[in-house]
Amino acid sequence: MQLNGIIIKGIGGFYYVEAADRAVYECKAKGIFRKKRITPLAGDHVEITIRENGENTIDVIEERKNSLVRPQVANVDNMLLVSSVVEPKVNTLVLDKMIAIAEKKKIEPIIVFSKSDLSDSESYVRIYRNAGFRTFAVGRNSGDIEEIKLLLKDKVTVLAGNTGVGKSTLINRLAPELKLATGEISDKLGRGRHTTRQAELFPLFGGYVIDTPGFSSIDLISNEIIMKDELQYCFREFEDCIGKCMFVDCSHVNEKGCKVLEKVRSGEISESRHASYAAIYNEIKDIKHWQL
Repeated sequence: MQLNGIIIKGIGGFYYVEAADRAVYECKAKGIFRKKRITPLAGDHVEITIRENGENTIDVIEERKNSLVRPQVANVDNMLLVSSVVEPKVNTLVLDKMIAIAEKKKIEPIIVFSKSDLSDSESYVRIYRNAGFRTFAVGRNSGDIEEIKLLLKDKVTVLAGNTGVGKSTLINRLAPELKLATGEISDKLGRGRHTTRQAELFPLFGGYVIDTPGFSSIDLISNEIIMKDELQYCFREFEDCIGKCMFVDCSHVNEKGCKVLEKVRSGEISESRHASYAAIYNEIKDIKHWQL
């Protein structure tokens, strides 16, 4: 029997595929993928063959719209970026690096500033809303949770943010039932038979949320490369300026006649966002394609 489905988890050479009937099948990838050096990823849309002897196989991996190195996932729609306004305080450079990576991968950033009941978050919210992002301030019992739910509906969403920023608290507010669902899925997949923990998709609002054990913002940043000629396209508020500067090869850092800098001076682009852009540009400007 042949079915279509999505890989929700892969461990030790076994892949767990949720089919249209919501049943989960344990499969192994056909040898042809190894020969082509293609590794199936959580989030891959696949065609599988179900056999009576239980030796089910992944036969086809459909073309991916994107993928990440760490966490190892594919076909992501949203990146829910969580930063706390206190303990730990927002690091705008780290946040802007994660946003740039999401933009490069055509993943929609959704920004949540947590612990807003403990400190004012309005200045941060204003920066990112003005830059064109869906941005929210959330406290333990406050914030527009219903609007966030709508953005996650029918989408594959990966959570990003370091330990202590309140990701678990946010998820528990978005979907209190997910704790139970997570336990049930873990039992179904036989967690305990394998010790390696990988990215896993859990059903949420008609789509999936990706749980990535041990994943941190630094993992994402250190494993994804943006070249200097790509960076300007990863800051969406620069879009109207690209190609309009005095110099064709303008880096938008400190050149004369730079349209981006004009908008920074006028307040249309925040100084914080441009400072992050300049810092990232100076980090990557000497990276050559042949070095990768």
